[in-house]
Amino acid sequence: MADLSADLADLRRDYRSQPLRRADLDADPFRMFDRWFRQALEVEALDANAMSVATCSPEGQPSSRMVLLKGYDPSGFVFYTNLQSRKAREIDARPRVALLLFWPELRRQVRIEGEATRLATAEALRYFLRRPRDSQLGAWASPQSNAISGRQALEMQFARMREKFAAGEIPLPDFWGGYRVLPALFEFWQGRENRLHDRFTYRLGAEGAWDVSRLAP
Repeated sequence: MADLSADLADLRRDYRSQPLRRADLDADPFRMFDRWFRQALEVEALDANAMSVATCSPEGQPSSRMVLLKGYDPSGFVFYTNLQSRKAREIDARPRVALLLFWPELRRQVRIEGEATRLATAEALRYFLRRPRDSQLGAWASPQSNAISGRQALEMQFARMREKFAAGEIPLPDFWGGYRVLPALFEFWQGRENRLHDRFTYRLGAEGAWDVSRLAP
């Protein structure tokens, strides 16, 4: 049997970047996020809107996966998915979720914890109609998170959907939509040398104000 062990003790990178100081923070974490996100776009960070969504099953089993952030404002952070997928089922059962965006080009990450709610159908439809046509067909073709017999079955279903919707607009599937995550906590993480990273959290207080704290790395 092949040796599957791997010694990764020497695989590391020392982060050298500008400090993140209390004076650098915006009082509003949404504006702070917007500043960092726009800077990630400016440096052409790879898939700057890619984020991990972590959920938890009713039995307490956590799971995470990468999705694309498709919008944000003071009402929350938006992503779209199959509403019969594992993530959707877990969110509907336990709506507390965690998001994570990582921009290695800037040695930065942002953690967000909050509660997810389903988007209205009209909002999901507006976004669905902006997707490339083949992505719309893909939403119809994929029974997301369910076991399938093989790649060929998926491609055959995609071909059937292409034929079915050959003329006119592709309708929004009734099993497809989106979620908005309203944050109760933000963490802004700036990588620094010697693993002495800068970390600041914004935690939503009882009166609706954000309490800011520096965390040890």
